[in-house]
Amino acid sequence: MKKIYRIGVEATLEVIGGKWKPMILCYLGNGPIRTGELKRNLPKITSKMLTQQLRELESDQIISRKVYSQVPPKVEYALTEEGRTLRQLLVDMAEWGEHRVHERQAAGEEVELVHEEHDGYLNFAPITQDA
Repeated sequence: MKKIYRIGVEATLEVIGGKWKPMILCYLGNGPIRTGELKRNLPKITSKMLTQQLRELESDQIISRKVYSQVPPKVEYALTEEGRTLRQLLVDMAEWGEHRVHERQAAGEEVELVHEEHDGYLNFAPITQDA
């Protein structure tokens, strides 16, 4: 059956939509990371939800999963080349959110932004058209 998207944003959100996927991708911008470290960085995510989100991102070829044959088993996740193409989108989302939080603070709302730096997704080099 043919998949029909009304607008491009719909296709984007199908892959990285939701509460957790963009944050997972931001942490992966620092380089390969193990499941436990992701869980520590996202303390409110359940193990089941983290596993589901990682599987979906892997299925969409946004991240890769590397299993090391050792005891106990070691699994690392990393961005793929396709995942790295999301860099500017994630930067734009972060900047928009930071601006929004600052506006809300200026309006007297009690909101806090724990990290104002862009962390991982600024650490990986953008994909250029020449590459």
